Amino acid sequence: MPESSPVTADEPTGTPVPSGAADGPVEVAADPDQGDQDSGADEPTAPVLPPPPDLTAAAFFDVDNTLVHGSSLVHFARGLAARDYFKYSDLARFAYAQAKFQVTGKENSDDVAAGRRKALSFIEGRQTAELEALGDEIYDEIIADKIWQGTRALAQMHLDAGQQVWLVTATPMELAQTIARKLGLTGALGTIAESVDGVFTGRLVGDILHGVGKAHAVRQLAIREGLNLRRCTAYSDSFNDVPMLSLVGTAVAINPDAALRDVARERGWEIRDFRTARKAARIGVPSALALGAVGGALAAMASRKGN
Repeated sequence: MPESSPVTADEPTGTPVPSGAADGPVEVAADPDQGDQDSGADEPTAPVLPPPPDLTAAAFFDVDNTLVHGSSLVHFARGLAARDYFKYSDLARFAYAQAKFQVTGKENSDDVAAGRRKALSFIEGRQTAELEALGDEIYDEIIADKIWQGTRALAQMHLDAGQQVWLVTATPMELAQTIARKLGLTGALGTIAESVDGVFTGRLVGDILHGVGKAHAVRQLAIREGLNLRRCTAYSDSFNDVPMLSLVGTAVAINPDAALRDVARERGWEIRDFRTARKAARIGVPSALALGAVGGALAAMASRKGN
């Protein structure tokens, strides 16, 4: 798998590759409500003390269809429509790109851009504080039930290992930060909506955080935080995130589209699918890994748990 050069000096060499990855990709099917199950759970195991914090490693998670089932922005727009921010007919048009993704299994950069810009037009002239408060409400009402529990468990394993966990998404920064805060994650990188004097202008600051833009944002974050990218892990469902996945030492495809699945198989990346049990049964087979490719102390913890 392609690896970047570490951004910090005098760091150890890369994150250990999960068991089996050298011989080909590991594909895992899981119940989306239960996450992964340890087949030896009924056997007593000794308690495992958490390792010391790994200050040079981090995990980066895409949001839509990786952490959240569907489009987080569409879910947020549903909540706004229920509060008469716009008509449901507007919501139907806005959700077109998401419906297209569900049918084709791929997202299109132009569709993503058009959808985000349409969303920005809905909030033009609104107070930033008002939208942030509504983000909290709508997360509790709608988005919380859309979280893939298997993906959340993976994020928690990184946190338990003392690693930073960041969301990296085209979703507006305010909503991405709300999701990160609600899940107890380190933070979020997202698309920035321009505001002046606490009021949204309806324009973007820079471009939508998508594709190569995500890889650039992750690299800049790594420099700022003193992270060694070879010790980091990235998760996504989309082929468009291959640049970000290729940047780190360990890449994991979560609920992948067909194109990303092909790349993951070719490069030996782990594949995890938390969609319906029927879908998962068609796609993957059970894995002996506890909760995925997290490297370093996490790999040791998973190994001890498996034993």
